[in-house]
Amino acid sequence: MAQDPARLAVFDCDGTLVDSQANICVACEAAFGGVGMPPPPRAAIRRIVGLSLVEAMRMLLPDADDPVHRRLAQDYKDAYGAMRISGALQDEPLFVGIDRVLADLAAAGWVLGVATGKSDRGLAHVLAAHGLTDTFVTLQTADRHPSKPHPAMLAAAMAEAGAVPATTVMIGDTSFDMAMARAAGARAIGVAWGYHAIGELTFAGADCIATVVADLPGLMMEAA
Repeated sequence: MAQDPARLAVFDCDGTLVDSQANICVACEAAFGGVGMPPPPRAAIRRIVGLSLVEAMRMLLPDADDPVHRRLAQDYKDAYGAMRISGALQDEPLFVGIDRVLADLAAAGWVLGVATGKSDRGLAHVLAAHGLTDTFVTLQTADRHPSKPHPAMLAAAMAEAGAVPATTVMIGDTSFDMAMARAAGARAIGVAWGYHAIGELTFAGADCIATVVADLPGLMMEAA
């Protein structure tokens, strides 16, 4: 007898699971400073969180050419790596209550995954720091996929977890996450504690919005 498809909950990382904006802003400012450019305002930097680095730099500096975007992306990686080695990385705390929500969803039979603009190394570092290394069955990062909102991350997550679009929910804080879910045919739950406004999440295709972390379990049951 064929097995029923898994119920899969895929979480964005930055702005959804953890508050990582401080490190992202500092690394981005260092990248721009390294090429002699004034850094974008931090409000602008927060808006690109979740994109792959080259795409993020393209959005921050739309009039520059591709080599500049790729140089900035590499400089960002180098700055972030230097911060990690020197111990200068600031804490990237879990949003309050996220650990309990993850445990409750797993206990209720959900398979858990992550789809993030982080690198494999960056995601592994965050999960290890919070004791979540074994929590997620599928991990999809910018190292192996096109940038959000391309649906490749969700397609790979579903394949690994044995899920289908109808049994998959994407949870994220940006319009990129919502658009990726729509492109993959999955449900989309936006979260209000991240880096894009609620109106943007709704416009990009969110089925519903979790205004606080405690809203997530109920919304997930509605999406099941």
